[in-house]
Amino acid sequence: QVQLAESGGGLVQPGGSLRLECRASGRSFNLYHTAWFRQAPGKGREFVAALRSGSTDYDDSVEGRFTISRDNYKNTMYLQMNSLKPEDTAVYYCAAGWDLSIAQIASTDSYVYWGQGTQVTVSS
Repeated sequence: QVQLAESGGGLVQPGGSLRLECRASGRSFNLYHTAWFRQAPGKGREFVAALRSGSTDYDDSVEGRFTISRDNYKNTMYLQMNSLKPEDTAVYYCAAGWDLSIAQIASTDSYVYWGQGTQVTVSS
């Protein structure tokens, strides 16, 4: 199995940037399809971005502003977030799963392993 740990969250002004990291321990990260989700207060956990067999997928709300990437040698996944908006405020989670189809990547049920989350607050 794999253990995931997010870091890099914090308070940023609208229009600012943050880079989140998700470090994996245990099995190699490159065995998995991986993704970022987020959960705002009072809302369900929603899909942000995914890496699947070299392809990237984004929710429409972050397309063009966020970039997901992974360094398999460091066993670390990243989420570069630019042009942040107050509505991006949430706890951000990384997740890992196996053999996900394009139809499965946005569902929380598709992922087996989750990190503990890191808070991102966008406010002036």
